[in-house]
Amino acid sequence: MKYKNRSIQISCDGGAATGKTTGAKLIAKKYGLSFLSSGLLYRYSSYLILKYRPKNKILFLKKKFKNLNYRKLNKINLHTPKISSHSAEIAKILEIRNILKKYQIKFIKKNKGCVLEGRDSGTKILRKADVKFFFKCKLETAAKRRFIELQKKGIKINFKTVKKALKLRNISDKKRKHSPLKKAKNAVVVETSKIGKKAMLIKMSKYVERAIKLKYVK
Repeated sequence: MKYKNRSIQISCDGGAATGKTTGAKLIAKKYGLSFLSSGLLYRYSSYLILKYRPKNKILFLKKKFKNLNYRKLNKINLHTPKISSHSAEIAKILEIRNILKKYQIKFIKKNKGCVLEGRDSGTKILRKADVKFFFKCKLETAAKRRFIELQKKGIKINFKTVKKALKLRNISDKKRKHSPLKKAKNAVVVETSKIGKKAMLIKMSKYVERAIKLKYVK
């Protein structure tokens, strides 16, 4: 890969089950960039709070995120309906957002070439990203994807429940007071309702290649 391992920064935002995590991982792998999902950080925070029931959630999370090994999060099942619902609620709390923001900023400083995925990556965390993507997907399609994903993980749930949960999550994210879900002005829209992984990667790559040329090729 001609432009692999360049110090380029990319943000991938969007609603629930729009394909942003898949797109972010694909582009990170292709260009040799570090990957971080802010959504996974919120899910992990919910997991910890639900498991340990701390009296002071803020102090508790500060300690947990001080020396967090991000890789270990992939070994925990953080995609249960209960965690999804709870993470949407704690995402409204500014103090918790600040703890996770601090962790993300630290990650960005350590990894100059990175892809940050979430709901406010391009608008709040990585404002000066070289490329910003905003993922969209029709609710019906997104719900089907999430439903299949949960089934594969052995979680018993009906489709209507999944669809309703996604709809409520997106409404909650768009209307929350702090860092609401919205498209950054200069973000490239990636509509995933009718395209697969290959087409998604091709589209994203065009913009990444362009950004790398502008930054490194004189």
